[in-house]
Amino acid sequence: MRVVRFSPLPDAGLGSDPLYGILEEDNSITVITGDPIYQGIQKTAAKLELTKVRLLAPVIPRSKIVAIGKNYADHAAEMGGVVPDEPIIFIKPNTTVAGPGDTIVWPAMAPSIDYEAELAIVIGRVCKEVPVERVNDVIFGYTLANDVTSRELQKRDGQWTRAKGFDTFCPLGPWIETEFLPGNQRITTTVNGEIKQDAHLSDMIFKVPEIINFVSSVMTLLPGDVIITGTPAGIGPMPEKSTVAVSIEGLGQLTNKVSARP
Repeated sequence: MRVVRFSPLPDAGLGSDPLYGILEEDNSITVITGDPIYQGIQKTAAKLELTKVRLLAPVIPRSKIVAIGKNYADHAAEMGGVVPDEPIIFIKPNTTVAGPGDTIVWPAMAPSIDYEAELAIVIGRVCKEVPVERVNDVIFGYTLANDVTSRELQKRDGQWTRAKGFDTFCPLGPWIETEFLPGNQRITTTVNGEIKQDAHLSDMIFKVPEIINFVSSVMTLLPGDVIITGTPAGIGPMPEKSTVAVSIEGLGQLTNKVSARP
């Protein structure tokens, strides 16, 4: 099931406030009531064509985005590091979230900004110290993420908060797939149509069960929290005014434009 969050276009007749829906196989959207992560999926009789809406980030975390660093061996190597013995975690503010089609805004203090394609986990319930064998009980679904990063600021600061914390530095979307099972699916990034990253989810050092077990042993996870699971090798800069697309087989494609450099 593909859960979308959207704004109806003016001629749709449903106002302008964001709504949630289910994207059906015929590309129609069945409107649902409330926030499905908190209130469950309750369909209404209202339907819209996909052409009558603007898709938004499918989740806006009320609490946090937890990110995993160096979770692909080839990426750890290209960053000049070794494979970590346990997951490396850091936090991105929820204000970094942008939606599909939104513009990634280039901050004035960043000399360049990089793309990082990632699988994103959306948490569906309050949980703490989740056993590996029960992680599926706490997952609402999966979506795509671009962990946008200012590499120079990352090196300058010696830690990652500023480099990864600017507004629009975490595009998510285009929907949440509730039936996705991570395996050997291909993950790619293209910049202006040219492939820059090309790997498989099976290349992750720490898989989803290990990640959720580890993170939930550190902090309580809340409904709507997002965990982004690391990026493969091939990271690099996004030129100004470029088009960047992150794809994972079975999850679709997340496309964003980059603003002009200020």
